[in-house]
Amino acid sequence: MKWRKRLFEIIEKGERGDNASRAFDISLIVLILLNVLSIILESFSGIQARFKNVLNYFELFSVVIFTIEYLFRLITADYKFSSKNMAISMVKYIFSFLAIIDLIAILPFYLPAFVDLDLRFLRIIRLIRILRLLKMGRYSNSLQILGNVLRRKKEELVVTIFVTGMLLLLASSCMYYVEADAQPDSFPNIIAAFWWGVATLTTVGYGDVYPVTVLGKIISGIVALLGIGIVALPAGIISAGFLEVLQERKQKEPATEKSFCPYCGEKLAE
Repeated sequence: MKWRKRLFEIIEKGERGDNASRAFDISLIVLILLNVLSIILESFSGIQARFKNVLNYFELFSVVIFTIEYLFRLITADYKFSSKNMAISMVKYIFSFLAIIDLIAILPFYLPAFVDLDLRFLRIIRLIRILRLLKMGRYSNSLQILGNVLRRKKEELVVTIFVTGMLLLLASSCMYYVEADAQPDSFPNIIAAFWWGVATLTTVGYGDVYPVTVLGKIISGIVALLGIGIVALPAGIISAGFLEVLQERKQKEPATEKSFCPYCGEKLAE
């Protein structure tokens, strides 16, 4: 159907010159940012009390728009996830990362209507609305590049996280056996020593938990020095990935620029 194809082109990130798609993208970005602003304003008791109805109506409006967007993407799923069966395409969309983010963005509004929730838990659920900010991943080139980099470097990042976890476990275990007798309240077990390990390994050093024995201070110094290098590894890996992606994009730019008019931005006939 032509209307479904056109609908898909509009709701997906549009090509240059597609004004309808660009207007849709900008409108969604503005709505997402306004939702984040609304959540921030709700944290002020004075604003919450004075503009409660306005904030609630805006939340209702936002949920309606996001729900319609979700349904639009669902009925055009076969254009993104090609399959002979429309139902299979829909299932693939439903379990895709961005679709899960879309669902989480609207779920806190509908959940209380079907499940009797404790008010404290309900506040936590409503806080999940802040994840609507992740929906901008569809419309932000920067976030798309970051996602591409993380996918490319996932093996190196996993290895780094594994090594960091091993070092954290080893350091926390050593510190527990060294400091447990001297500070039973600060180091009651290895799990509790993890907090010291994280603060030391990341060189944050809050100072709420620290060694008092000579051997404990030596271990703490060694862990802090190792942390300078290990914690910096993910940043180096991601930076290298950014450079690779940006270089590839620069190589593709000349061919892309020839496809569009430099003055009006309209796509040129091939």
